[in-house]
Amino acid sequence: MTTSELRSDGKAVTWNKRPVKSLERYFSVFMDYRPAKFAIAKKLAAEFDVGDDVKRLWQCHDHLVNQFSELEKAIDGGKVNFEDMPTPPRSFLDLKMEISNQILQSCHLCARRCLVNRHETKVGYCNCGSEMKVSSIFEHTGEEPELIPSGTVFTMGCTIRCKHCQNWTISQWQEDGTSYEPKDLAKHLEELRSNGCRNINLVGGEPTPWLPQWLGVFKRVNVNVPIVWNSNAYYSPETARLLAGFADIYLLDFKYGPQNCAARISDAKNYWQVCADNHLAAKKFGEMIVRILVLPGHLECCTKPTIDWIAKYLGTLTRVNIMFQYRPEWRAFEIPEIRRRLTDAEKDMAVQLAREAGLKNFTS
Repeated sequence: MTTSELRSDGKAVTWNKRPVKSLERYFSVFMDYRPAKFAIAKKLAAEFDVGDDVKRLWQCHDHLVNQFSELEKAIDGGKVNFEDMPTPPRSFLDLKMEISNQILQSCHLCARRCLVNRHETKVGYCNCGSEMKVSSIFEHTGEEPELIPSGTVFTMGCTIRCKHCQNWTISQWQEDGTSYEPKDLAKHLEELRSNGCRNINLVGGEPTPWLPQWLGVFKRVNVNVPIVWNSNAYYSPETARLLAGFADIYLLDFKYGPQNCAARISDAKNYWQVCADNHLAAKKFGEMIVRILVLPGHLECCTKPTIDWIAKYLGTLTRVNIMFQYRPEWRAFEIPEIRRRLTDAEKDMAVQLAREAGLKNFTS
């Protein structure tokens, strides 16, 4: 993609102080001033053996999270030359791969904790096995302006069941998907970067079930490119820990409030607490963009409490996308209030709620 083909807001956002400030490191990575987190993770030595007890592996991991943070600061501050750093026999990224592969023996990557052995071709709620299945790979120009063009990979399967899912053929396995060897998929990602993509965008469906496979793919990626973790945020604390030092930008949904809407519409129990915890972890370990899909009839129960929580706990300068793209899809007809599109009054009210909460860095 040439610069002239880029959406005008995609060009202009690099001069917009608020998005640049809230996503400062991401901008420096996609412009090749700093290394992506996964690249740093490859340089941080880890002492472990394949097959070690998972408890010991986690202890090693949690110790290295702190080391990673210090190393990242030293690299960003010019105290350590990343290019001069040797590649260790086993790295922080290798350790994440080992832990995640052990998790697959009793899968608890998402908040459901199905505990099935995916190495034995068993599947849980998401219907994802041991071999990653991809729906499509392309240069996406329809994302937030700071992300485009985005090297996007849609993987199959999902951890929740949104009645209104716009990608339901992907999330609900109405397609077969295509299998890739990690080295082949890594090549595709490198090509997307060389074609001018600002990032690699892991989406679906939902990327959470495929985190072990994604770690293996990026082990083989040899270009500098930021990773966008584009998720429904309904993942386990273990997944949140593994994402630290891997994801550059957390592009997380937060579309339901603390009542029972998430369970009723998306079969996602305890959604509010899970999402809140994972947004707080994202703020701690990376930069973030929060997506709020405004649903018809859900401004008071969902949109307002979510906006208020973001302002209070993530800060008013957090980059937020208040999304008005909702349209009734798949099985939305089963839920009376979401059988229609948003009204102009609902859109105006969502923006007013953001302003009243003091959000200063939102787009819609």
